[in-house]
Amino acid sequence: MRIAFHGAARNVTGSCHLIECRGTRILIDCGLYQGNREMDEENRNDFGFDPASIDYLLLTHGHLDHCGRIPLLSRLGFKGTILTTSATRELARLVLLDSARIQEEEARYRNYKASKRRDRGAPAEPLYDTLDALNSLDAFVDIASFAQPHDLCPGIRTTFYDAGHILGSACILLELEEGGRQRRVLFSGDLGCDGRAILPDPAPPPQADTVIMESTYGDRLHKQLGPSIEELYQAINTTVARDGNVLIPSFALERTQELLYYLREGIEQQRLPRHLRVCLDSPMAISATQIFRRHRECFDEETWAVVAAGRDPFELPGLEIIRDASESMALKHSRGAVIIAGSGMCTGGRIRHHLRHNLWRREASVVFVGYAAGGTLARQIIEGAEVVRVLQEEVEVNAEIYTIGGFSAHADQRELCKWHGRTGSPERTFLVHGEEKAMQALAGRLTGTTVEMPRLHESFEL
Repeated sequence: MRIAFHGAARNVTGSCHLIECRGTRILIDCGLYQGNREMDEENRNDFGFDPASIDYLLLTHGHLDHCGRIPLLSRLGFKGTILTTSATRELARLVLLDSARIQEEEARYRNYKASKRRDRGAPAEPLYDTLDALNSLDAFVDIASFAQPHDLCPGIRTTFYDAGHILGSACILLELEEGGRQRRVLFSGDLGCDGRAILPDPAPPPQADTVIMESTYGDRLHKQLGPSIEELYQAINTTVARDGNVLIPSFALERTQELLYYLREGIEQQRLPRHLRVCLDSPMAISATQIFRRHRECFDEETWAVVAAGRDPFELPGLEIIRDASESMALKHSRGAVIIAGSGMCTGGRIRHHLRHNLWRREASVVFVGYAAGGTLARQIIEGAEVVRVLQEEVEVNAEIYTIGGFSAHADQRELCKWHGRTGSPERTFLVHGEEKAMQALAGRLTGTTVEMPRLHESFEL
């Protein structure tokens, strides 16, 4: 029995871990690297294994950094089965088709730019295309439910547990038996926070011999949710009062729905203007919200109470759904509006256009409510850059910048330690999905276990 780490090793994106047991090869996630150009190049590098040799892929959830290279895996020979929850399958379909479209558009743009040069070089190719994404979706199979064991093959069983991170997200237990030896290997996936709207708290984890654990916020504690909601309301009220736009770069999955939930609450409680104009300018977030509405079985009691009262948790009076690109462009003339657009790290999507038209305005505000990886435009703005490059233009950062950490969908250090403490006394804990500073801080908090921080493509005997 072996485990190898082919992604999210001493960085936050590109999750991909390989288990080998009894001649069966099982991949946990197959994510896209996100961030700077070096990360883009890493996506095109060798996986570190032969895709055709993989028998199963167990997908923890539908974020791009966990599922984004599945179409490439499929194109390069993967013919196995992808097991995940029903909600994750639907969200992954949305995410992968959108990613393929972006890959194709970027390749076309690079070729267009190259056509103007004498030395054009080799034509740019997308990492994968829409057909690759569609073909990969044929391999998806839904698990029956959380906490129900599923036998993959003799000697290998898997069980999914609710991770409380995004809709359908899971921690995954693998029970392995080979040569008379038994191992219980637990993958945290991305862990959610306690006490959040929409989704239940992460389920108590099972006991395990080996734990593979995310460490995104292993070095810090989040702001409390209540004050974070209050800060959001204050940012909106202050900015709208001075006739500025509030830009919220937001991840289409979970964060956008959570924002809509709290904006609705704020209006109902008269803590926000009754006729607040809110523009949801993200086709993917719009579709994701529809998927949320279809999977009420994933809701927590608080959200069920809203539904039982005959209200839509994600609907508010002044909500404008912006699908068409021309409608999005027209928002540059808006004043006093809340504009929610992707991507959350400002690496793509419509938010970049809104930043170009608003970032230089002193009356505007930009509210960051999620993690920003190193090298991203979002991280540059958060770290205080006075001028940033947006869509090939140098733009001054004059808008008021808010960073509200309480909305994170990732567990903080205290919650990570609490979760780990409930896994029993694992012999070894592998920290992944975190920057080195966060990993080191979390490692110092974990007791009764040997902590490893694997490097890319490093493997270990179980």
